Amino acid sequence: MLHVDPIFAATSAPPPFTVGAVLTETRLDSWLALGLVLAAGLYLYGVYRLRLRGDRWPITRTVFFLGPGLGGIALVTVSGLHAYDTAMLSVHMIQHMVLSMVAPIFLALGAPMTLALRTLPVGPRKRLLAIVHSRVARVYSFPLVAFAIFVVNPFALYFSDLYRFTLEHAWAHELVHAHFIMTGCVFFWPLLGLDPLPGRWPYPARALLMLLSVPFHTVLGLTIMQSSTLFGGDWYPSLNLSWVDPWADQVVAGGILWAGGEFVSVTMLAVLVVQWVKQSEREARRVDRELDRQEARERAADAAAA
Repeated sequence: MLHVDPIFAATSAPPPFTVGAVLTETRLDSWLALGLVLAAGLYLYGVYRLRLRGDRWPITRTVFFLGPGLGGIALVTVSGLHAYDTAMLSVHMIQHMVLSMVAPIFLALGAPMTLALRTLPVGPRKRLLAIVHSRVARVYSFPLVAFAIFVVNPFALYFSDLYRFTLEHAWAHELVHAHFIMTGCVFFWPLLGLDPLPGRWPYPARALLMLLSVPFHTVLGLTIMQSSTLFGGDWYPSLNLSWVDPWADQVVAGGILWAGGEFVSVTMLAVLVVQWVKQSEREARRVDRELDRQEARERAADAAAA
């Protein structure tokens, strides 16, 4: 994580933002990189355990979890982008979008909790179920609570002194990254995830909640684009980066949040509708099978009576 003190901006500023610089600034020594490797290892071990006993696990779930899920997090935090996240607001917004709106969706589609419940011994499995069905989990996974957290958090971060504080302290900036991931998981997991969660809403209500989230990204993005003050105060000008204009970069950052938020929300809405249709088809097939069984029992009863 880059931390640039304005006094030493001239000597500690990152090189001009290019593809080559992003590749050369990649780091693998952060706590987040270690966490990603550990999460991937545990997930793959769970899949291996299932296959050892002859059980199947959908390959798409593994691809979603490891690829756009954990891989998406790594792309914006472990790659060279991390060297620019306190130097360019636009890069920070890319991180914001991926960590809170892209990676959590694919982590949810990977169904890691279901995998854990199918592979853990009885004791740990019971403890995991107790956590999932605890009062705290019920409160945070309740869609309206998750929606409020998801919507309010960006406004609280960017329209207060908190954002400047995260720019000045590397540990706080890292904490914001973790917070983005958790916020996204809290919001998207009950809406889209395949794991067993308490109090999950029916698909029409989930689609409505997803639709209601669209205007908030538009408002936030446009507000950032049209702001007459720089976010972070004089932080970005004090870096004296000759290759980026803080004002123009802020406009780009707002556009990323606006366009990216709408794209992800609309895509999510489409995914929810597809899941809703598939669930309706499965329910229709289940009802048809039950009717067929009832007719078979009635025919058998009629035959026996005759």
